[in-house]
Amino acid sequence: MDIAHLVPALPDDLVARQAVDYVRWCESEPVANHSFRTYVFATLLAEHEGLTAGADFDPDLLFHACVMHDLGTSPSAPGLTRFEIEGADMAAEFLTGHGYGTPEIDAVWEAIALHTTPGIAERTSVLAYLTRSGVAGDFGVGVDHVTDAQGAALHLRYPRLNVVTALVDGIVQHAARAPQTAAPRNTPAHNLIQERGELGTNPTAMELGASASRWGA
Repeated sequence: MDIAHLVPALPDDLVARQAVDYVRWCESEPVANHSFRTYVFATLLAEHEGLTAGADFDPDLLFHACVMHDLGTSPSAPGLTRFEIEGADMAAEFLTGHGYGTPEIDAVWEAIALHTTPGIAERTSVLAYLTRSGVAGDFGVGVDHVTDAQGAALHLRYPRLNVVTALVDGIVQHAARAPQTAAPRNTPAHNLIQERGELGTNPTAMELGASASRWGA
């Protein structure tokens, strides 16, 4: 039985294809797949909540914010400040090179920079809310409206591949390049480093929580 039609596909215009290629070039396959699933979960949530593309949010900007939200975890990021900020900067540079205007770039930058910030992203803009919610959805949070068949179709298209450990590894490795500025106290990166321990082998709460979640790790 073909179940691919149960979840939306990624946009297929030229810039969208180039964004996908850029993400695949920068990120490992597990993290890239997570980024693509984030967009789908964000889109499904928008549909569930009756948010209208074009009126309540810009669907093109939602795509770019979701698929590029973890660029800062990649080896291509400078490694000088928080991965959320560097990812937002990299996305802004990409959009600038493709002719986007300052308001659109700023909106995507903000959504990416805030995607690990609960309680603020949700009240900043619909774009930031949907981006953060899409990320959370891939960790099994807030996805009661997603059917098992939709989940199966999405994970068939973009397998998980032990993504949570890959993400933690990327965040920790990024922060290790400049711990004082890339992992300031009480940021996600700082907390993950502390949880990994001196040997860097301890499972983190993020990994343990994901293992017990709806989609698994």
